[in-house]
Amino acid sequence: MNIPLSFDSWNAVPGSVSALGESPFWHPLESRLYWVDIAGRALLRWRPGDAVVERWDMPSEPGCIAPARVKGVAAGLVVALRDRVCHAADWGGALREVARLPIDATTQRANDGKCDALGRFWVGTVHEPASGPRQPVAGLYCVDLRSAFELSVRLMLNGVATANGLAWSPDGSRMYWSDTPAHAIRVWDCDARLEPVGAPREFQAFGHKPAGWQPGMAGYGGRPDGATVDARGNYWCAMYEGARVLCFSPDGALLAELATPVQCPTMPCLGGACDDTRLFVASARQGRSAQEIARLPASGQMLYRAVNAADAQGLPVQWCEIGG
Repeated sequence: MNIPLSFDSWNAVPGSVSALGESPFWHPLESRLYWVDIAGRALLRWRPGDAVVERWDMPSEPGCIAPARVKGVAAGLVVALRDRVCHAADWGGALREVARLPIDATTQRANDGKCDALGRFWVGTVHEPASGPRQPVAGLYCVDLRSAFELSVRLMLNGVATANGLAWSPDGSRMYWSDTPAHAIRVWDCDARLEPVGAPREFQAFGHKPAGWQPGMAGYGGRPDGATVDARGNYWCAMYEGARVLCFSPDGALLAELATPVQCPTMPCLGGACDDTRLFVASARQGRSAQEIARLPASGQMLYRAVNAADAQGLPVQWCEIGG
């Protein structure tokens, strides 16, 4: 049965154009939306009602971010740069390297990621060769900073070209993860320690791009990019080049399909005040044709629309716990 979604029309955050917007999250203590511009090498944040988006330039591509706590006290952000994880105690302040990803930074970089309920920062990577197609050599790393005496960076899953769509069910019993070029979303069962166990199940598979397809043509619905899970356990996924966001129930039934005013939505999140729940969707502009941008001028902007809280509610963002 479809969710009886009560949405208003799409809006765009003013001044939010990014080359490749990703990793949005709603900060409950600040009532702000945070996200990254990967290709533009910047972090961004915006408080609803503000006319200006704050932008902080980074030394390399930021794949994903999360709010941080040091010894249980809110303390800025963690950000996965190209091949390292850094902690910034203050917006615009110093970046302190806290972990290094064991990857070849000439062919891979950090991509989609977020924290689990235990406070560990999970970072997926993407294969970006100088030439030729992406190969399934990227992976998913669990960065555990909870102990001040023992840093842990573990390769948890591999065999993908572009790690995306990371999300957990509300009770932590399952983990979703997608390989964008493979057009597939997978799901793992997790144990009591939130570790994926056994072989994954195929959650969703989508048709590949037909030869000769061009944006605006029928016959292609896009490929799964970033995602979020709501309080009911439904999985919301941005379909890159598909100009839509899909919502699936935990058993895989399609509950909702929302057309977007951009060809390349990249990642959704739910946030806002209790009486002002919103669906935010980041998007991409990099590499899109002048014709497409003229047809879809919101490309690259942060989109949002209101949603009735009785229809969809977001889960609180998970914090990265740092031992100090």
